[in-house]
Amino acid sequence: MKQRSQASRGKAAKMADLARLAGVHVSTVSRALAGSPLVEASQRSRIVELARKHGYVVNPVARSLRLKRTQNISVVIPLQHAVEQPLTDPFFVAILGHLAEAITQRGYGMHLRKALQPNHEWLDEIISSGRSDGVIVIGQSTEHEMLQKVAAHYLPLVVWGARLPGQKYCSVGSDNPGGAELAVQHLLRSGRRRIVFLGDQTPELQERYKGYVRALRHGPDGTAPPRRVHAHVTAEAAYQAISECIRSRSRFDAVFAGSDVIAISAIRALANHGLTVPNDVAVAGFDDIFIAAHTTPSLTTVRQDVEKGAHALVDLLFRRMDGEVTRSITLPVDLIIRDSAPGLER
Repeated sequence: MKQRSQASRGKAAKMADLARLAGVHVSTVSRALAGSPLVEASQRSRIVELARKHGYVVNPVARSLRLKRTQNISVVIPLQHAVEQPLTDPFFVAILGHLAEAITQRGYGMHLRKALQPNHEWLDEIISSGRSDGVIVIGQSTEHEMLQKVAAHYLPLVVWGARLPGQKYCSVGSDNPGGAELAVQHLLRSGRRRIVFLGDQTPELQERYKGYVRALRHGPDGTAPPRRVHAHVTAEAAYQAISECIRSRSRFDAVFAGSDVIAISAIRALANHGLTVPNDVAVAGFDDIFIAAHTTPSLTTVRQDVEKGAHALVDLLFRRMDGEVTRSITLPVDLIIRDSAPGLER
């Protein structure tokens, strides 16, 4: 016991020495060596380099015990609205890859799980299990009210999704209505007047629908009123939805889809019913997943910066784990014009 106490004093002295050399408080050294974003990046790098130069080594096990942290983050995807949606969905693959990279860079591990059952206690159960130090939720599904409830008593929670009125939880997401408006305005400028929205009513897609409606309301003379065709985000559900729309012989000359997966399914359905894209029907999506540039025809879409979003989720979560109350972030988007909905000049 005496030897352990002497070792602790020696280690504390070394941290104090590092603080003196760096000209900062001991607590700043501790945060810098832990990779805390509360320490400015250049100062953090300088302290880490001093520690390396003077042979100071952080014991991660001892640190975890001291801070009562697990060194793990829970990443949860709620799919109560579409239990059949797989984790191999291209959007999930992209954002999970970037999340894993950002979490690993902080020296943490990641626990991944899907939430499928309509159990209003699922997030509380994850938190009370004690397996992680914070939670990132990818998508709001039907769980907005539950997230509101948990946010009232649990700080280290960050959600990827739409920013909703009266929202209490911290979120990161794209400018969904603004991006949708850009895409529909482009379709209108290219001469399309009967534009159908294809998607479900989850918060993000609902915000995209609002942007679609706003663009149509300011469209030129002859613009048809909004028309929504309900479709889940899975490829097969979207294919069936647009196929039924085609078989109903309703007239439309463009589709704005709530996601790229839905848009790509729409292109396939249109082709299988003898319609050409974009000559008969133009198609635009939202996400700019990797395969969007490689479809036939290549997909016009709204690009959201998933990599930047993933890093923002992790940064905000670690700040909240340190006790900081952070604000939500809305990321800008870009319209990527490709062959499925070219401009008039093409």
